[in-house]
Amino acid sequence: MPVTADSVLLVVNLGTPEAPAAPEVRRYLAEFLGDRRVVNLPAVLWKPILHGFVLPFRGPKSAALYQKVWLDEGSPLLVHTTALAERIAARMPDWTVIPAMTYGRPALRDILRDLREDPPQRVVVLPLYPQYSTTTTAPIFDQLDAHGAGLPLTRIDDYSDDEAWLSAVVESIRRARSQDDEHRHLLFSFHGLPQKVADAGDPYPVRCESSARTIAAGLGLADDQWSMSYQSKFGPAQWLLPATTDEVDRLAAEGVTDIDVVCPGFAVDCLETLEEIAIRLGEQYAEHGGRLRYIPCLNASDAHADALTGVALRVAADGDLRPA
Repeated sequence: MPVTADSVLLVVNLGTPEAPAAPEVRRYLAEFLGDRRVVNLPAVLWKPILHGFVLPFRGPKSAALYQKVWLDEGSPLLVHTTALAERIAARMPDWTVIPAMTYGRPALRDILRDLREDPPQRVVVLPLYPQYSTTTTAPIFDQLDAHGAGLPLTRIDDYSDDEAWLSAVVESIRRARSQDDEHRHLLFSFHGLPQKVADAGDPYPVRCESSARTIAAGLGLADDQWSMSYQSKFGPAQWLLPATTDEVDRLAAEGVTDIDVVCPGFAVDCLETLEEIAIRLGEQYAEHGGRLRYIPCLNASDAHADALTGVALRVAADGDLRPA
């Protein structure tokens, strides 16, 4: 995207394969799982496992999952991220707003390289992760350090306590639930991470719990009307608990027949929300005789674009927004 303004906002998400086919998925996963922030093992040990065992098996399997949710326009994550960036750009006419990906394309490192050729006056970087983690937000900042030398960078670490964002999530849930739905249990499912990462000081689980409690309070829910869990476990290590799959089993065993699931750690819908939650978890709950309804992410909604525009402009005026 050509830079036509002195101020640039980079809207950065995780990334996605370019097609729901095994070669493209393997290429994407090699970059993603090859990041030490994601899998913290010595390269001499991990790379042979990754390329010799993980990618040959996981590539075709993940490709089949992507095929279930792929849109006519492309990957849901890229489609929704691009649409969100366009909505933000409409609210920031004096800025150039550029969507970017940590892994895959459009590659953040390539965009940073292009910006260095003719640096703007300021570059604000907005990771699309409401809750900061060393496994998601920090890899973006690693790329800023590696490829953004000389650029006037301002980094947004976390916006999980932003009132406009919280209100947008509350209202999206409220719109999905009528008064007749008040009996339905609300489950907050966040992407998980290894327990050892949290034990090392990653603030992510604390911020997830804070988000869930604040949103539940905004909905007026009692403690027994909602719960939270963590999804998308990868590998044999212990991850944050409870696991989302175990939590829905627990709810079913307690006789809860109707649940809504929302994923406020994801800015836009993607494989993990559409296939893992809406499809696979829904099938799991149906096996118990229950009914699961997935409440979509904020995606490119007006409320979401309004909230993130406010965060970006406030940070541009005040400086870096970093978690306490």
